[in-house]
Amino acid sequence: MGIPEKIKEIQDQIHKTQINKATEFHVGLLKAKIAKLKREQEDNLHGKTVHTGGENIGFDVKKAGDATIVFIGLPSVGKSTLLNKLTNAKSKIASYHFTTLTAIPGMMEYRGARIQVLDLPGIIEGASGGKGFGKRVLSVARNADLVLIVLDVFQPHHLDILKKELSEAGIKVDQKPPDVVIEKTSTGGVSVNAQVPIKTSERLIKEIARLYGIHNGRIIIREPNLTDEQLLDVLNGNRVYVPSLAVLNKIDLVNKGFIQEVQAKIGNNFIPISADANINVDALKEAMYQRLDFIRIYMRPKGGETDYKEPMIMKSGSTVQDVCNKIHRNMAKNFRYGLVWGKSAKFAGQKVGLDHKLEDEDVLTIVKVAGSI
Repeated sequence: MGIPEKIKEIQDQIHKTQINKATEFHVGLLKAKIAKLKREQEDNLHGKTVHTGGENIGFDVKKAGDATIVFIGLPSVGKSTLLNKLTNAKSKIASYHFTTLTAIPGMMEYRGARIQVLDLPGIIEGASGGKGFGKRVLSVARNADLVLIVLDVFQPHHLDILKKELSEAGIKVDQKPPDVVIEKTSTGGVSVNAQVPIKTSERLIKEIARLYGIHNGRIIIREPNLTDEQLLDVLNGNRVYVPSLAVLNKIDLVNKGFIQEVQAKIGNNFIPISADANINVDALKEAMYQRLDFIRIYMRPKGGETDYKEPMIMKSGSTVQDVCNKIHRNMAKNFRYGLVWGKSAKFAGQKVGLDHKLEDEDVLTIVKVAGSI
């Protein structure tokens, strides 16, 4: 029996089981077995596709700029039109499904930042299981800094479908990694140290850990209300956590009352736009910029003037070392010290090391070892 058949057999068992307090342990263990089989399936798939040659043509896009945003949506929701409005790209547009068959890159320049935007083929329900271009599209999304979920104004319910497909592919949008630490030991069995209230029983946690080959170790839990799904995410270790932004496109085709009805159904967590009629596109650019959580660092050469025209665009929480790495791969090796003016400095011109955390609109001077390039 192959892995897909094993997964189907276990899924059938779950469907036949009435979920209650008495069966939650059994169901939790079955879910863990499915997650483990899916990971084996993915590992086998990656092992095979390494040598296929040509299967991922058009999907292997080199990251460029200060950040990468990918468009995720069903076919014909207007992703290509939106890409052309936001960037200098020329993505093919037509009124039939699957017009875009590869990853089309464009570059959006906004507030000093150069943001790579990728238009991907539309995905369909079941994409994470391999339908359509699903697996290849979602593999590109794993490396994004922001997922832009594009919805058709007449099909806003697809938001849940798309988030489910992303989650099934190991892409957890708008979530943080569960605060769980697993320390393996050579003896002593498995112990659970829950420092906060959790939803999953200690017995189930231990059984799931053993299923994943952990027979001795400590599981330290600081994640409030930890679920068995979150524990599986930690054990699988192949999850990525990416912020998202939802866009409701084609609002030029409806009235304000219709949009209010959509808000009542799916909430306010989306930006209404029309790529075709160029409505709210500038507001979307600003929202994308804010969601990427950038900070601007102004560089000042030693003994020179500060460059306020072209700031260094960095992610919030970046250190002086991150700036050095972005400038040149050897910059950190030749670093002596930095001088900082701005919010992160205790006083103007504070002398700092590589681990100093910078804040928005700081001014930075990097002093290198004498004679270094």
